[in-house]
Amino acid sequence: QVQLVESGGGLVQAGGSLRLSCAASGRTFGSYAMGWFRQAPGKERDVVAAINWSGDSTYYADFVKGRFTISRDNAKKTVYLQMNSLKPEDTAVYYCAADQRIRGIPTTGVYEYDYWGQGTQVTVSS
Repeated sequence: QVQLVESGGGLVQAGGSLRLSCAASGRTFGSYAMGWFRQAPGKERDVVAAINWSGDSTYYADFVKGRFTISRDNAKKTVYLQMNSLKPEDTAVYYCAADQRIRGIPTTGVYEYDYWGQGTQVTVSS
């Protein structure tokens, strides 16, 4: 069983930055593909960024390319999402997720993930 706990959300002005963290429990974190998703009210949960188990392969949704960076520290069992140049449309609850399959590529499908965090709210004011 894996537990994921997100932190780092909050209120920021447009153009600002936030860094989300997702701390994981479990001995095999280093083998999991990890992802960040977001969900705004009334909308579907969308993938934002994903990273493979080793950290050498990443995926970004088009709407965050060049602004967000996903990274991981397997020794700390933590995955990060650095968010720069934030826009009001980035406002959403952000979720961390873990895919327990051993894969060399990032996992991008919401239904492919096995474990989810409780989410952290990100609000960007204009």
